[in-house]
Amino acid sequence: MYISFWIPTVVLTAALAIKLPTIIRLWRDPLLRAVGGLLLLACAVFVFAAPATIARVNRVTGVPNIAAPLVYSLLTAFCGSCLLLIIAWRNGLSDRSAETRRAMRLVVRAYLGVVVALWVLFALADAPVERVRDLDTYYANTPFMREETLLYLLAHCTAVLITSRLIWNWVRTEGLDAWLRWGLVFLGVGYGLNLIFDAAKLTAVAARWTGHDLDWLSTDLAPPVAALSAILIAVGFILPHAGQYLHDRWQLRLAHHELRPLYLLMRSVNGSGVRFVLRATPELRLIRRETFIRDVLLPLARHIDEDLRRRSYDAALALGFTPSRAKALAAAVTIQDAVHRRSRAPDSGNTTGGPDTTDLLQEIGAVSRALRHPADIEAVRARTAAPAQNVPVHD
Repeated sequence: MYISFWIPTVVLTAALAIKLPTIIRLWRDPLLRAVGGLLLLACAVFVFAAPATIARVNRVTGVPNIAAPLVYSLLTAFCGSCLLLIIAWRNGLSDRSAETRRAMRLVVRAYLGVVVALWVLFALADAPVERVRDLDTYYANTPFMREETLLYLLAHCTAVLITSRLIWNWVRTEGLDAWLRWGLVFLGVGYGLNLIFDAAKLTAVAARWTGHDLDWLSTDLAPPVAALSAILIAVGFILPHAGQYLHDRWQLRLAHHELRPLYLLMRSVNGSGVRFVLRATPELRLIRRETFIRDVLLPLARHIDEDLRRRSYDAALALGFTPSRAKALAAAVTIQDAVHRRSRAPDSGNTTGGPDTTDLLQEIGAVSRALRHPADIEAVRARTAAPAQNVPVHD
């Protein structure tokens, strides 16, 4: 049973830890502060709702079941915070319309009123027997405790319904970033699962009113549903940030890997490579590899045969390659030829006139990808050489 409490607590804490550096760096952003507060409240709900924590709070205060209004208050504050965040997130912080301000004031007043009412009802109730796991159903017929249970469940259900509706309406909005859209989908499913939590709790309480025993819905079904909901909500909040971060890192590593064939070819010219730095970031490693390649290509320009590049391009087109692919293959053939020329005569220059390395320096990624397909390069090279071999000789 405890797994229903510590797993979401760990996930929510991880989400908060991921968001925390951004929250601290952009502390003036009220939306980020709201996200941090929301995740902190969610963590607090599961920490204080754990049976061990409930028993400890009751024992420390000396008041049986006082953990109940505390947990209900945290849950109510979480619900209100969700509504405020979604309203602000959906409408944008620049929206200062009277309707938006009125909606946010209404949420604050309503859920603050619920929190106050929860404590008043608990003070009026008679609940002397400590119940760590089944307080909702055990006191389902007790005056004021009955109303307290209904109040927090109805407040929770109302917030979930409104939040879910706002989220799913937002998901259908055109032009959303893919990571944001998926984050909203996880949030929508997570909040939707809370309806199952509320339905299980309310059904178990109503069963007690009619003399039936469906306590398992409240004690066995509702907690894991709430745990799964919290995990999905945490994923929904961190996915737009973490997903974009991982995507950017993957693109950097992919670009670095794609440059390897051209990098190795340039190493054969230079005789050395980029010095390894243990703590270099992916951005720095990519920049250093690009810089090394361009630094070697630049002096290699005097060995470039522009006529060979033009003929190789025509040959690649004739072989059925697309213009962009043909351009990259022609550049690869020309660079390999320049490397060979330099190895044979390091001090000789290109006599075909006016080599332009601008394209080579700008499209090193495409050239490096072409070098990964030696069969295509050999086919272009053979096609380029064929016309010269077939030229008739006249006396």
